[in-house]
Amino acid sequence: MEVQTSSSVWRRVVTMDEQAVPVRKLQSNDGTAIAFEQSGDGPPVILVGSAFNDRSGTAPLAAALAARLTVFNDDRRGRGDSGDTAAYSVAREIQDLDALIAQAGGSSAVFGHSSGATLALHAAAHGLAITKLALYEPPFLVDQSRPRPPADLPKQLAELISAGRRGDAVELYQTKYVGIPEDVVAQLRHAPFRPALEAIAHTLLYDATIIGDLTLPTDLVAKVATPTLVIDGENSMPMLRNAARVLADTLPNGRPCTLAGQSHDISQRQPRQCCWTSSPANHCALRTSSQRSHRSGGASCVSDKIQSRVNPPSLSNSMKRIRLARHSSVGQS
Repeated sequence: MEVQTSSSVWRRVVTMDEQAVPVRKLQSNDGTAIAFEQSGDGPPVILVGSAFNDRSGTAPLAAALAARLTVFNDDRRGRGDSGDTAAYSVAREIQDLDALIAQAGGSSAVFGHSSGATLALHAAAHGLAITKLALYEPPFLVDQSRPRPPADLPKQLAELISAGRRGDAVELYQTKYVGIPEDVVAQLRHAPFRPALEAIAHTLLYDATIIGDLTLPTDLVAKVATPTLVIDGENSMPMLRNAARVLADTLPNGRPCTLAGQSHDISQRQPRQCCWTSSPANHCALRTSSQRSHRSGGASCVSDKIQSRVNPPSLSNSMKRIRLARHSSVGQS
């Protein structure tokens, strides 16, 4: 497989020693160029980001894990420095991940966040050589805490993007999928981070296609024998916490883990320590030093606790501001 290192595009990854990581590219099965950064040394792990984010959203996590792992932090197709090929399908994103696994040596652990966690789950069910899964709050609806999004929402998003109405697509996703109240969304229309959301709005159709109407795909989950840690944040909305618990119980080899003090966006606001931990069941977890992890069974850290002084990237910042705006405006966590 041919891999290119970009000579003209370098993106800054904030690491402890402030070294820049070169952007590299590989070719997916359909010819699409997938950009990624490779850092660290050790067993491989691939990071799969969420909606409204490119690889900058997972850069702080990549920097923390690179002390003991070989980290592949990529731009999912249509984002950042990666290419794109019409028409979109979940199968093509699974092929992208398969190409990254090949680049990692033929097998790899995978960490997925939100819709990226759902994508990683699909990839594992498809039979990709994933050694371990860590899924942070895949957005399944397993209770009555909110209405399901309309079944034709991906079609609505596609029509808005095709018509050049990117702002409307952003707001549709925010209200129907994220669950932000319409009055709060209206307040955010002139926020400084709004252009960044609109720039990546075409990929919201991709995330909407992956997560659908938020139904937990039990038949698909039953096919995933990979050791899987399902992580939720202590301060996340009940929908996400309940989904993590049910998914961990449904998976053949699943295990729950709650990070104290965290919400859907893993906080990187202050210096903290992260480690990739391994349990007797051979699962992986993420832990921050200022938090306790609630988990069944013991776990031992297999990497030194690495201090990572990082600032969240712009797109991740934008989602944090959305969350904070919602909290201050409607009094919800």
